[in-house]
Amino acid sequence: MVTAADSSVAAHARYEPVIGLEVHVQLLTVTKIFCSCSTRFGDPPNTNVCPVCLGLPGALPVLNRKAVEFAVLAAMALNCRVNETSIFARKNYFYPDLPKGYQISQYDRPLAEHGWIDIDSEGGTKKIGITRLHLEEDAGKSLHEGFPDAVEKTAIDLNRSGVPLIEIVSEPDIASPGEAYEYLTRLKEIILYTGVSDCNMEEGSLRCDANVSVRPHGQKEFGTKTEVKNVNSFRFIREALAYEIERQIELIDSGGKVTQETRLYNANEGKTYGMRSKEQAHDYRYFPEPDLLPLVVDEKWSSQIRKLLPELPEARRERMVVDYGITEKDAQVLTSSKALADQFEEAAKSAKNPKRVANLVQSELIGRLKAKGLEIEQSPISMKGVAQSSDLVDVGAISGKMLKDLYDLCFQRGKDFPVVYDEEGRPQQSSDTSALEKIIDELIAANPRQVEQYRAGKKTVAGFFVGQVMKASKGQANPQVVNELVAKKLG
Repeated sequence: MVTAADSSVAAHARYEPVIGLEVHVQLLTVTKIFCSCSTRFGDPPNTNVCPVCLGLPGALPVLNRKAVEFAVLAAMALNCRVNETSIFARKNYFYPDLPKGYQISQYDRPLAEHGWIDIDSEGGTKKIGITRLHLEEDAGKSLHEGFPDAVEKTAIDLNRSGVPLIEIVSEPDIASPGEAYEYLTRLKEIILYTGVSDCNMEEGSLRCDANVSVRPHGQKEFGTKTEVKNVNSFRFIREALAYEIERQIELIDSGGKVTQETRLYNANEGKTYGMRSKEQAHDYRYFPEPDLLPLVVDEKWSSQIRKLLPELPEARRERMVVDYGITEKDAQVLTSSKALADQFEEAAKSAKNPKRVANLVQSELIGRLKAKGLEIEQSPISMKGVAQSSDLVDVGAISGKMLKDLYDLCFQRGKDFPVVYDEEGRPQQSSDTSALEKIIDELIAANPRQVEQYRAGKKTVAGFFVGQVMKASKGQANPQVVNELVAKKLG
């Protein structure tokens, strides 16, 4: 996906951006990574806590097996090498929402390494490397609120403390804001297919930090990077990167130097602002977690997890093109979520014309959903309903106009196609030639000027008569039959 921002960056022929992304994904376990507290979102503050996630003295962590399985599954889907032995480490730093004063993470021996994702780029398919994928616990959450006395205060909610995360660190292979957007889109799609996370950015179950620098074109050494944190949508990440690249280039060109720091993005202003100087890795004083044994994922366990790996989006697209005769664009849309792809395949297996089903999803269903602000899971028309409507069109029982009207009624009433079709008396397209001939004869008699134009060689006038017949029949006439009869009568 190449944007205006990419073109603007490309215009600086002397510089090239270098972007790396760190993505934190919350795993869909029922309990936290080192204790049995619930991971449920939205509960009252500080209710899902215990001595372990509160960091009380003497409390010992116990590793959640399901969190490991989910992390390994994600690593396999991202083409990573899963290390048989990995080590948990303490990442030491002070922050109000980190009660222990350290975060249990992984450092020099992570769970998985050396993966990749293929993305669509301006020059075709591009491989973005994944440096590592490791397990860690989440910190709590600081809630900044203004009180009636106008003094802003901070409250701490530790419900999120200890929730299992995977951190996915990309190689600095991303060369534009558009590529970053595409990488995140593909990453989220793959993770959703595996079912290990819901990737809900609004609830914080997918968060991204972006590292960006610029360097003279052709230079091997990286420039000084800045980190953009706490951006809550892929679109804003793309915008923040575009702004930050321009800011760094302007700063260098004016004789200044880029400072390594953490910056925040203000979406309303479209600008980044300095937050704090960036801590180096050694500032965290990593050392092996003494209360946890090395994590061993042996061949037997790894093989069991690999059996849970579903067909992933790219492979599914390729297969669906072959199986159903649909276009690559159709397959791209229909596999945008696993739920949509599952529903389509279930419906397509029973439909007379799977390609028509695919066309209806794109031409009739998705547009109405977007207009209503609905996701595919919220559609009043199920995939089985789309398949039924496709079959009715395929056998000539209803026209395209009738289908559109019925779809509109489905969305107005919030009901599935089969229900609305029955409620409307199962309308049928008319192919009664005698009734249609009568309508056409009346129209020819009432419009002699158009008849003369047609017979003088203006054949497009036939469309006027076809339209009038469809109008007179309230859209229920068979268009193919109408076209044939109009041509015969005018001729």
